[in-house]
Amino acid sequence: MTLLKWAAVFFIISVIAGLLGFTGLAAGSAAIAQALFYVFLGIFLILLVAGLVVAKKIVD
Repeated sequence: MTLLKWAAVFFIISVIAGLLGFTGLAAGSAAIAQALFYVFLGIFLILLVAGLVVAKKIVD
């Protein structure tokens, strides 16, 4: 599974646990989902910049 899918899974777990009243589990899984999302976002931005730099060098 990709990093973004894992973040979505933990988000769903957090929402369901919150609805059922498991606030500790909901907060923990929400923190994990948030961390995974930010890691995904960081990797995405690094690869985007690297791709643009390489594409610019290929075109020039």
